[in-house]
Amino acid sequence: MKTFVYKLRPTPAQGACLSETVETCRQLYNHALSERKTAYRERGESIGFVRQCASLPRLKRELPHLQRVHSQVLQDVVRRVDRAFQAFVRRVNAGKKAGYPRFKGRGRYDSFTYPQWGNGVKLEQGRLVLSKIGAIRLHNDRPIEGTPTICIIVRKADGWYAHIVCDVAPSPLPPTGRSVGIDVGLESFATLSNGVQIANPRYYRTAERKLKQAQRRLARRVKGSNRSRKARTLLANAHLKVKRTRRDFAHKIARALVNEYDHIAVEKLNIRGMVRNHPLAKSIHDAGWGIFLNILLAKAASAGRVVVDVNPAGTSQRCARCGESVPKRLAVRWHSCPYCGCELHRDHNAALNILKKGGGTAFGEALPLGGPQNREPHRL
Repeated sequence: MKTFVYKLRPTPAQGACLSETVETCRQLYNHALSERKTAYRERGESIGFVRQCASLPRLKRELPHLQRVHSQVLQDVVRRVDRAFQAFVRRVNAGKKAGYPRFKGRGRYDSFTYPQWGNGVKLEQGRLVLSKIGAIRLHNDRPIEGTPTICIIVRKADGWYAHIVCDVAPSPLPPTGRSVGIDVGLESFATLSNGVQIANPRYYRTAERKLKQAQRRLARRVKGSNRSRKARTLLANAHLKVKRTRRDFAHKIARALVNEYDHIAVEKLNIRGMVRNHPLAKSIHDAGWGIFLNILLAKAASAGRVVVDVNPAGTSQRCARCGESVPKRLAVRWHSCPYCGCELHRDHNAALNILKKGGGTAFGEALPLGGPQNREPHRL
């Protein structure tokens, strides 16, 4: 499955209709959630997805404004409520923090879904035709591949977007016969087992001053005023830019790796646990390891490459040449083995161990010894 994102160019009337549809979906979501909550509290009864969907025709007669939204869009709203409760029950059974489903306040619901392509949504003469809304121009910057299955209309800070999910056949790349291990970090975004270091762009840290200024501007505005709305949009756009640049960087690095290597070994990271280290939490979020690994897996699956996730425990504390344990603190960035004399960067040593754990065939090659020429990190 592959998602193609296109920016929509609605007319003012179409934009108002999109906003009205999102607001109607939000109200239906809250109604369905309230119905489940009331039924369980008063009668001890659990209402499921099928029963709530069956009540939609009656509800549309009672609330005529629901008739201005496509029927399958309304059904998808009820399905979202059902998924929220399924996730709640799953967390309760797992003994985790439950997090009961919450009502959606104004501005907290920003999308609606046409779950079946051709039923209420289609592409016609370069326009996206949506039932009950009309034919909307879109910025068609790349052709759609495969067979469209789902269309999600999303409201973002800078306008409306169509996310078209397609069923795309894999396009395997020719084999290269090369393997690589990847150690992600904060000093450099990633270090490969061949010694190449990919610099950490630190997009959030770079934009932090502008984000603070935008946040202060919003804090000075009177809530509910036009100036407050404009300041909120500026702040949202600043955060959106950071998100997009980080994602673009992850796409480019993942594509370069998938094109060059057949076998890729990565760390199986517990990012949620790692960010509990508050001094490093902001930098870990800024690096975007989770986004990068998800994109890498998707591109590798499409290209017929193999990605293996390995347990990272001990990869930086064990010598990649002789296998002896060489304990070192996080602040120590250079690996010096007292047993075999291996000298290399700590992250390079970890990447070689990750490649070995992942079953890579390149492990065992001659490793660099100490010396100024080997201490300079390479850049991709």
